[in-house]
Amino acid sequence: MRTELRVLDPSIWDDWYGKLVLAFGGVPEAPEESALWRELTECERSIGAWDGADIVGTAGLFSFRLSVPGGGIVPAAGVTMVSVQATHRRRGVLRAMMRRQLDDIRAAGDEPLAVLTASEPDIYGRFGYGAATQTAYAEIDTTRVRLTAPEGVDDVRLRAVPLESAVEACEAVYARRVRTRPGMLERIPGWERVPLLDPPGDREGASPLRCVLAESGGEVSGYVRFAVKPDWDLAGPKGTVVLRDLEALDPASYAALWRFLFDLDLTSVIRTGPRPVDDPWQFLVSDIRRCAVRLRDSLFVRLVDVGAALEARTYTTPVETVLEVTDPFCPWNEGRWRLNGDAKGASCERTNDAPDLRLGVRELGAAYLGGISLTALAGAGRVQEARQGALTEATTAFATPVAPWLPHGF
Repeated sequence: MRTELRVLDPSIWDDWYGKLVLAFGGVPEAPEESALWRELTECERSIGAWDGADIVGTAGLFSFRLSVPGGGIVPAAGVTMVSVQATHRRRGVLRAMMRRQLDDIRAAGDEPLAVLTASEPDIYGRFGYGAATQTAYAEIDTTRVRLTAPEGVDDVRLRAVPLESAVEACEAVYARRVRTRPGMLERIPGWERVPLLDPPGDREGASPLRCVLAESGGEVSGYVRFAVKPDWDLAGPKGTVVLRDLEALDPASYAALWRFLFDLDLTSVIRTGPRPVDDPWQFLVSDIRRCAVRLRDSLFVRLVDVGAALEARTYTTPVETVLEVTDPFCPWNEGRWRLNGDAKGASCERTNDAPDLRLGVRELGAAYLGGISLTALAGAGRVQEARQGALTEATTAFATPVAPWLPHGF
């Protein structure tokens, strides 16, 4: 039987979401977690694939605003809750849902970008999504690693506060950080609760989340949310600090929060959640080798409208180049585009001029936020230089002073 795509009726959300959970292993979520995702789901932007009376596929979109190089905030469609039931694999269900989503985004005309996080990195490249950010995880041995704090740390006041009562202060700090790093999401109402999700069944023996605020000059200048997982052996305590998130507005507040984590009693390890690959703590520690840093792909970016997307960001150095873009899944993007940009702005228009670089829309998405080098992609044969020197010029212009980073999934 042929599958049919339909917009999600809110009255059947439980069934629709239940099929998503089933596709991801079938383990029920905590009630507070599923309740939050129900509230955040944009049903009018969500679809189901139906085989008769059965839902066999799910996909949704969130209406995000994403920080891009230069500090701009750009509307982006956040692709989410994508699943296909095991009984209907290799029947074109995923492709049909990806086709519908991108056509709908283009028709609306408000979002030049689509973004997602992937359960497996090999899935979405065929639809034009490129891995644009990486995230770092670490396990820091605080018994053997020292932290050297900069001047001013002792002037920062730290204050433990109840998790829920600190939300407004934490969000104010986060909001000021968004424009300083590409790839961060400007949190719309409701999304401030995502970092607070803390179902007891997911703690793996750790405490409930705790929050500590940093204050400088009488104002909140940072925060950390964390848990502690106690552990003991015959030699004594060896607990783990589980870091959920940490943001600060100045180096002293940042270091003060890290020093607090290092000094927690009865612990010997800090295990971080996702952190930027250039996170400054790496330059405060005495021995990075004993921090077990690991990298993983994070945010995938897809240019829905090449011209509008390239105009929405700025460029570190002046660049004028002609990009010959291939995009078989969204052929409206195919062809040659003249990009003219600098630190103040950019224009990107169609042209018939000879190309300087040839690349696919997947590679353009990977390089878009400035964290993936066009030169590195060229070394892998995924970008071709048609004019000598064009690759270095474009690589330098697309790069950013800070690494792009997605602070949490969706």
